Amino acid sequence: MTDGAALRTDDIGTVEDRFFTIRDFALANGGMLPEPTVAYETYGRLAPSGNNAVLITHGFTSSHRAAGRNPKNNNQPGSWNGLIGPGKAIDTDRLFVVASNMLGSSYGSTNAASVNPATGEPYGPDFPEITVRDIVAAQKALVDSLGVKRLVAVAGPSYGGYQAFQWAVAHPDFIDAIVPVNTAPWASANTDKQLAEMHARLSTDPEWHGGRYYGKGGAKSALTEIRIDTLKRYGIDANLAPRYPDPAEREAAIRALAANWAQNWDANSLLILRRALLGFDTRPEFAKIKAKVLYVLCRSDALFPPKIAPGVMGALADAGVDGRYFELDSDLGHSSSGPEHAKWSGVLREFLAPLVARIS
Repeated sequence: MTDGAALRTDDIGTVEDRFFTIRDFALANGGMLPEPTVAYETYGRLAPSGNNAVLITHGFTSSHRAAGRNPKNNNQPGSWNGLIGPGKAIDTDRLFVVASNMLGSSYGSTNAASVNPATGEPYGPDFPEITVRDIVAAQKALVDSLGVKRLVAVAGPSYGGYQAFQWAVAHPDFIDAIVPVNTAPWASANTDKQLAEMHARLSTDPEWHGGRYYGKGGAKSALTEIRIDTLKRYGIDANLAPRYPDPAEREAAIRALAANWAQNWDANSLLILRRALLGFDTRPEFAKIKAKVLYVLCRSDALFPPKIAPGVMGALADAGVDGRYFELDSDLGHSSSGPEHAKWSGVLREFLAPLVARIS
């Protein structure tokens, strides 16, 4: 008889934002945040041993809402809802899952809109410069506070994949595996140019006010246009084509999605998180990695095309890392990992199975 648990596809149900505050958080560049807060969700239960946890990381402009239905997300299913839950590839019957928002993001963690204790006003453009190392360090403090003793895996798409690679080199003895998806172990060499261009676009908005727009705007028009361009690079046209076959209707739908996103996003977060990628490259530290790696790219992703896979896998192999590559066959490009979960959940389940089996 087939194991019924293997066939379960239950939704986790209603989940809620949780918050963790760190005292006197030292930054990699020598700066400090007095009381940064990290927003997160959890699914499943932590084992008494503390060794059955998985950390889910998220993309540049997305959120930590990875599974279940959060009222603050209009009760929409999380971005990886098809992968996380009872009986799913990341099985919450066995695993305790922590989905962490990035420090500097716009979905509940401390960012430029947060009050600077030194001034009593929002940080705005004075928000301290953070790095991917700082984002991961804040996540480490979070999982430590929850009683996690070891992570089965760190998994996430895009910017979340950057974090997964950083976890592997920064905490090699704390994690068993990483699953970086539609990403690379380094950021673009053009990050400084991209940062300057983004700042220039925001500056054209009359509501920008030099980034000190709190209470008087927020550059929402510029944000909407930036988001439209981003969604198109991510493959939104292919994603929406079945629902909106008419190009004009599809364009209107994309604009509506972008405008809605802009209302909930802080423009300064675009700059904070883009700046955090300056100089990011984990390849020189690959020899530190002890975790197994499942590296996933999508055939149609223009941002991280499969042609980069041989170089990444070769560098991992040269460093003695146990790595596996899987290519997702999808037309949905950079945003494919959640909507196309059925095409790679079996690979993910197989990859995690021996790690889950040895949980005590």
